[in-house]
Amino acid sequence: MIINTGQRTDIPAFYPQWFANRLKEGYVCVRNPYNPTQVSRYKLDPEVVDVIGFCSKNPAPFFKYLDLLEGYGQFWYVTITGYDRDVEPNVPDKWKVIEDFKYLSEKVGINSIGWRYDPIFIDDKYTVDYHLKTFEKMASEMEGYTKIVVISFIDIYEKVKRNFPEAKAVSEEDKVFLGKKMVEIARAHNMTVKPCAEGDFLEKYGADCRGCMTLSDYENAIGKRLDPPKSKMKPAREDCACFLGADIGAYDTCGHLCRYCYANNDVEQVKINLGQHNPDSPFLMGSYRPDDIIHDVEQKSWVDGQMDIFQFI
Repeated sequence: MIINTGQRTDIPAFYPQWFANRLKEGYVCVRNPYNPTQVSRYKLDPEVVDVIGFCSKNPAPFFKYLDLLEGYGQFWYVTITGYDRDVEPNVPDKWKVIEDFKYLSEKVGINSIGWRYDPIFIDDKYTVDYHLKTFEKMASEMEGYTKIVVISFIDIYEKVKRNFPEAKAVSEEDKVFLGKKMVEIARAHNMTVKPCAEGDFLEKYGADCRGCMTLSDYENAIGKRLDPPKSKMKPAREDCACFLGADIGAYDTCGHLCRYCYANNDVEQVKINLGQHNPDSPFLMGSYRPDDIIHDVEQKSWVDGQMDIFQFI
């Protein structure tokens, strides 16, 4: 099966010791964000967990624990944008993160890591030209360390309106222009653009519009075919085609405090949660409660016959 860590928060950046402890103890508890008495308990064991998916803006704090992932398949996305601290207040310097990206790529392999340049918004400072120049410079730096780069354009959800009222949706004209140019830049640096929940309008320019964290991405990362059960889980975004589920994070816990964030609803609650985190707890936030209903999730490997996918190419 697949365990995800990055849909709700940034575990490598803010909770590396906690996740290391979970790997050592071999299990993790996840509270249902919509029904808090419902708790899912997952084994963390490479016999049943085929891949762990990460999405981080700062993977470096977890580097000292990478050896704990031995035996697990891994797939990492590292988000590196052109925004400054006016938009991403607590994200490390982007050029430092690029060096960390290269280090991680050499550790896990080029098929197990991708770059995210998203979400894209446009204003007087972060213009179309600014994005293209920054994207070109970053792509040049990361050439040879990844084969994929994800882009998306900002969605103006209610939480985004509240936390980032200046943000405006990107026009269809700018989406096409920027997307087309980014596909060209990526191709020049041996990368494929994978739009995230943007439909297929960039497909004719050479983008891979099948999803940005799909089953095939995990398969390429581990070099094996996966045969997962059918999922009833619906994606949060209508156009999302990614293979999601089994996320062990929690909302309102990411300390980057990016103004466009889709996972943080209340900035003040984030600060409270960060202060209450216990790295020894089975839960990312809090611990067991008297009224908890614990569900030990049935888990098994999804690897199909233990066969290398390249046997079929």
